[in-house]
Amino acid sequence: MRPLDGITVITLEHAIAAPFCTRQLADLGARVIKIERPGVGDFARAYDTRVHGLASHFVWTNRSKESLTLDVKHAEADVILHKLLATADVLVQNLAPGAAARLGLSYEALRERYPRLIVCNISGYGSDGPYRDRKAYDLLIQSESGFLSVTGTPDEPVKAGCSIADISAGMYAYTNVLAALLQRGKTGEGCNIDVSMLEGMVEWMSYPLYYGFEGAAPPPRAGAAHATIYPYGPFPAGDGKTVMLGLQNEREWVLFCDKVLQQPALATDARFSTNSARNAARAELRAIIVETFAGLTGEQVIERLDAAQIANAHMNDMHDLWEHPQLKARQRWAEVGTPAGPIPAPLPPGMPNTFSPRMDPIPALGEHTDRILDELGYDADRIAALKAERAV
Repeated sequence: MRPLDGITVITLEHAIAAPFCTRQLADLGARVIKIERPGVGDFARAYDTRVHGLASHFVWTNRSKESLTLDVKHAEADVILHKLLATADVLVQNLAPGAAARLGLSYEALRERYPRLIVCNISGYGSDGPYRDRKAYDLLIQSESGFLSVTGTPDEPVKAGCSIADISAGMYAYTNVLAALLQRGKTGEGCNIDVSMLEGMVEWMSYPLYYGFEGAAPPPRAGAAHATIYPYGPFPAGDGKTVMLGLQNEREWVLFCDKVLQQPALATDARFSTNSARNAARAELRAIIVETFAGLTGEQVIERLDAAQIANAHMNDMHDLWEHPQLKARQRWAEVGTPAGPIPAPLPPGMPNTFSPRMDPIPALGEHTDRILDELGYDADRIAALKAERAV
C-alpha cells in the first residue's frame, strides 16, 4: 500500500510546474487524471523528440498518469469536470492567469459544492497583486527573482541549465498538497493553495538575499566558483578534464597545500593564509593550482584530493550521468513504459522503505478518455458523439 492509494487528483496542467507536482503525487500512489486539449494535448509533448520521438520534458513529468482529452470550452465539458470533481480529492491547475476562474474552477466557486476538495493553483506571480496577470516563464522568473544577478560570470549573467523556477513551484505545490491532505484528515475540510513561481524562487534565494541585507553588496557572479570561498570550483587537469573541488576551512587548506599541490610552504604564505586573503588573490592562487594540475590527469588530481580528504567531484555531462557508478550501485534506475516503448527512469529520491513508488507508463494523448468517460456513466454511443464533436 502506498501513502496516496485511493486519492484522486484532477489536473489541468501543462509545461513543468504542475506536471512535476502531480507526477510526484502519482509516485506515492495517487490516481492522477490529466486533462488535455484534444488533438494537441499538453504543449510540452511537442518540446522536442529526444526520447524515441517523445519530448524529454514530457516523459520526465508525466509517468503514472491517465490522459483524458477534453475541450474545456465545449458545452458538455462542465458536466464532465463536475462528475470528476465529485469524487476527487485534489484539483491542480497552472492554466493562464484567470483561466481557471473563468471555467468556474476557482476555490471560491467550488468550496461549497465540494467542501473536502483541495484546490492547488500554480502561477508565475500569485493570485493577486500588480503582477497577477503577467505571463511567467522559467527564465523570466529566474530573472525577476534575482537568481540571474548572482549566477554566471562577472561579465554575463547565466540562467540555470534546468527549469529551476518551475521545479521550485512544483515542489512547493507537492509538499503543500501533502500537508493539506494531512490537515483534511484532521478537520474534514479542503482548502486553497496558491503557489507562486516567484515566491518559490525567493525562498531559494534567501542566502544571497540576506547576504545583501540593508544595502550590503550582494554575492558577485563567480561562474562555477564560489562567490566568497577560494579555492572552490572548477580547475582544469592536464588531460583536458575538469575537476571540481572545494575547501571549507584552514585545516583543509594546509592539507591541500601539502598533499595535493605538494607545496606545503604555501599554507603559511601571507598571500593565501586566510580565506579572505585567498579570495582577494584568486588570480595568483589559480595560476599556481592550474600549473600543478597541468602535469596530472583528472583522475590523478582526484586521487590526490581523496587522499587529502578534500571534497571534490567529476564534472560530468549527461552521458556520464547515465553511467554514474553510484546510481548503479544503489540501483537507482527503474523502467517505465511509454507509447514508444520502455525507457529507464530514476527512482524518486528518499522514498520510505515500506513501499515501492508507482512507476507506471507515460500516457499517449487521450489514452484513457474512453475508460474514464465510461466510469462517469457515458455509453459508447455518447462517447462516439463527443468525439465527433471534438469535445474529447
